[in-house]
Amino acid sequence: MSLSATIATLAGLGRLKPAPGTIASIAALLLAWPLARFGGPLSLPIGAALATVLGWWASGVYARARGMDDPSDCVIDELAGQWIACAFVHTLPGYGIAFVLFRLLDITKPWPISAAERLPGGLGIMADDVVAGLAAGLAVLLLARLGAI
Repeated sequence: MSLSATIATLAGLGRLKPAPGTIASIAALLLAWPLARFGGPLSLPIGAALATVLGWWASGVYARARGMDDPSDCVIDELAGQWIACAFVHTLPGYGIAFVLFRLLDITKPWPISAAERLPGGLGIMADDVVAGLAAGLAVLLLARLGAI
């Protein structure tokens, strides 16, 4: 497996069926808590930024090699988006809500997420999940500030 395919599919995790995006989001969620706990408060934003930059390159190369705009097994974008959503919250219930909101937004793609998805190549593959992660994270932050979680 090429380096771009390894990164884009999270070492083949994206090839698991059904719902590879949800499977990748669950894996990202399971990694988020220990990463934040032992890596400190900046570990998730830094990790998400690294995943986004690497994912932009890898998913673009991988999609071109597959002859597809956004292959379903390309799931590095779910890792980046889920980590962005989790970076806004510091409790396990908040992580659960961030997961649900991120998946809901990533699947339904309301505006501006749908607009971000139309960007070309690897940028578009990554951008919709980055925007969905930001939206989910801000919603969880608002719920926390309101005392709902």
